[in-house]
Amino acid sequence: MILGKPAPFVRTFIDAVDQAIRQAHPDSGLSAIQRSWLAFCVTATLVTHSICWARFERASLGTYSMAALSWMFRHSKIPWDRLLVASVRVILRHHGITSGSLVIDDTDNARSKAAKKLAYLYKLRDKASGGYLWGQSLVFLLLVTPKISIPVGFVFYQPDPALSAWYRRDKALKKQKVPKAQRPPKPALNPAYPTKQHLALRLLEDFKANHPEIRVPCITADTLYGTAPCVDAASALFGGVQVLSQIRSTQNIRIGKRAQHVADYFATHPGMLHRLCIRGGEEVVAMVSSARLYGVRSHFSD
Repeated sequence: MILGKPAPFVRTFIDAVDQAIRQAHPDSGLSAIQRSWLAFCVTATLVTHSICWARFERASLGTYSMAALSWMFRHSKIPWDRLLVASVRVILRHHGITSGSLVIDDTDNARSKAAKKLAYLYKLRDKASGGYLWGQSLVFLLLVTPKISIPVGFVFYQPDPALSAWYRRDKALKKQKVPKAQRPPKPALNPAYPTKQHLALRLLEDFKANHPEIRVPCITADTLYGTAPCVDAASALFGGVQVLSQIRSTQNIRIGKRAQHVADYFATHPGMLHRLCIRGGEEVVAMVSSARLYGVRSHFSD
């Protein structure tokens, strides 16, 4: 498809984002050239289904050169840290959204083994093959509403090299049956390498600061973020809202004054089939099982 100039609706959106940036930061904003460049890049991304300067150049039949597009990205003083915040604010205002649930998750992106200059690269564990690959890890935050679901924040994660080296060394010593007292102690957390839980809390804090008008009734996350400190901090951040997370089947839950394994409890309380409607109209049949419980026993003090 030939791309001569940015789409009109994209130009309108970029202009609205620029206005949102200037409202929050009067001393900042986008220049006319920056707005035109962003509008073209967004349009080219929609047309080519990719983010590639060479494809952008071919789609424009040379109207926009690859070198010029790349130069603007690398050298133009665009307020990158404010673009996502302003874009989210424009979209929420356009749809009249005032509340929504927040979802915390993370993902690994594989990169070429030849990649050297990309930031936050490290050796990742490949869940599919059980081996390792070279890539980047992202922690991101989604806002889920009855109308739309959009990403509202993300941050790169990188493990502490000293901690990774300790894990490898400790694993090797365990295989050699070296007693724990004779193995090196676990190094203290390095603030320069925050954990994924700390990054998730930082994203939640940023969202609350940037969008104070949005009411958050619930926060959900997977097992990694289901620790008591992370759950308690996330709940307190939004006034004590409910935080939903996965737990392992071997964990204990508190039923009245007694504890029971999660797997044992739901083995005697089977679920029921329910027909659910996924956004977009598609219906699925799912097994739903629920219980009114106090929560994970390890999250409470005896």
